[in-house]
Amino acid sequence: MNGILETTCAAAVLGLMLMVTVVPARGKEIPYPEKCRANAMAMPGQIKGEAAKGPEMSSEMTDYQKSFGLGMREMNTNMMAGMMQNDADVAFVCGMIAHHIGAISMAETELAHGDNEAAKSMAQKIIDAQKAEIESMKAWLEKGEK
Repeated sequence: MNGILETTCAAAVLGLMLMVTVVPARGKEIPYPEKCRANAMAMPGQIKGEAAKGPEMSSEMTDYQKSFGLGMREMNTNMMAGMMQNDADVAFVCGMIAHHIGAISMAETELAHGDNEAAKSMAQKIIDAQKAEIESMKAWLEKGEK
């Protein structure tokens, strides 16, 4: 039984390593605000700073599936960190920034891999709208009214 577990873990790590070489890093254009990570309480069952578990990746997945999966994993990690803030208003804004970054990541994947012009048009509209809302939320955080 232990050998099966070790083999499964090794295969998962190899799959992640292969995936990372195929799919570009996400969230670099719109970094998650450090203020949303600072002062967060540890989530139950998670060590502070540890990444949230996301979808399992495999070499059988397409590039767009891997890209969606990575975007979702990053979004979930940042949303949970943001929502663990000690103030409900700050937690809301930080969670929404992460949620919007996730929407942009999904839309960017559609632009890169989709072939339907209507879907690609929707994706671009989402990117434009979400970026503007993120800037507004970041400005609110920077004011430090909380």
